[in-house]
Amino acid sequence: MSGHGTPIPMTSRKSGPLKGVADVPGDKSISHRSLLLGAMAVGETRVTGLLEGEDVLATAAAMRAFGADVERLGDGEWRVNGVGVGGFAEPEDVIDCGNAGTGVRLIMGCMATSPITATFTGDASLRSRPMGRVTDPIALFGAQSYGRTGGRLPMTVVGAKNPIPVRYRTPMASAQVKSAVLLAGLNAPGETVVIEAEATRDHTERMLAGFGAEISVEDTDEGRVITLVGQPELKPQTIAVPRDPSSAAFPVCAALIVPGSDVLVPNIGLNPTRAGLFTTLIEMGADLTYENEREEGGEPVADLRARFSPDMKGIRVPEERAASMIDEYPVLSVVAAFATGKTEMVGVHELRVKESDRIDAMARGLEANGVTIEEGRDFMTVHGLGPDGVPGGGTAAARLDHRIAMSFMVMGMASQSPVSVDDGQPIATSFPIFEPLMTGLGATIERSTA
Repeated sequence: MSGHGTPIPMTSRKSGPLKGVADVPGDKSISHRSLLLGAMAVGETRVTGLLEGEDVLATAAAMRAFGADVERLGDGEWRVNGVGVGGFAEPEDVIDCGNAGTGVRLIMGCMATSPITATFTGDASLRSRPMGRVTDPIALFGAQSYGRTGGRLPMTVVGAKNPIPVRYRTPMASAQVKSAVLLAGLNAPGETVVIEAEATRDHTERMLAGFGAEISVEDTDEGRVITLVGQPELKPQTIAVPRDPSSAAFPVCAALIVPGSDVLVPNIGLNPTRAGLFTTLIEMGADLTYENEREEGGEPVADLRARFSPDMKGIRVPEERAASMIDEYPVLSVVAAFATGKTEMVGVHELRVKESDRIDAMARGLEANGVTIEEGRDFMTVHGLGPDGVPGGGTAAARLDHRIAMSFMVMGMASQSPVSVDDGQPIATSFPIFEPLMTGLGATIERSTA
């Protein structure tokens, strides 16, 4: 899985109105965590609606390697027979996490407090990403890590034989780091405490509580304080995975910029730590509404209706919103190109260390398609050209990054000339049905192996 195959160049052309229902895949964050916590519970966990993209399948394979019985029963339906907290077996081979940054970091947390050793690798993109943000805090429990220069994969993690609980303040807004520490804390005695200055997506906390862990969350003067009591017996669950708001962003944003469009995206998870993009789009003047609002499995859910919005205006996106929409800035920058005026995205330094340097990737791709941008270490400003003002005609480098590839495919649906990416293959890591879903709505996307 770590090898990247022959590139698949893709081109998106100006579309007629996008119409219909967009059934996007299950939420990637919740899918990963369902498998991980199911593997650490005692008994059988059933999961429906699981995202069957390459990232999540890599996590399923890893849980098998650690001794859990993980079986696919049908489309999106899975069964996990767990081994209990502290019950991981030592893998017989290297764990290949493909492109899954969330997967590898959370798995490292899961095994860090068990007396076993595991070696992790991934594709070229994952091997370039820093792991120190996770290996540093798990070292406080007693784990040891040995990787390439700069804390990069391949990396061997030696779990702590006698783990101790920790109190850890996250140095950056990262749900991955917070979650890795909490998962490590499951097999440490006493209380593990994580303090974050600003709230990040809280799926781990919600799911830990659902599996029977004793966990509390308190907003204090020093930040959001999460306290977990270690060494619980996690109880198996039945989980219906809501659909992924990060995947929903693509048909939603395409509908907003393609004239005459009206698209319904049902059953989208609207956890407040994930819904920042939709709030931002509404502030820009998007015709975006929530219908049939409800709660499923402890998570808020709604159907999203997005219609063509020619009067969107650029805004300054509040810095404190960054954590709730960090994966959506690439496609937001595309929407910003079709708005009037400038859109300022600030406090987004985390984009520099995602699957690619997403600030640089989007800046270069936007420039290649006639859009003016300004960028710095932690900001990007897009100068909008209005609803029919984006020239297009350029090719963007996807850089092994699924969200970069999909964002430029969305741009091509509304630009004056077609937009291409050099490789659309990474899209399969998170949104394997992106092409048929978008073409089913009326988009024109072409691929070539030449």
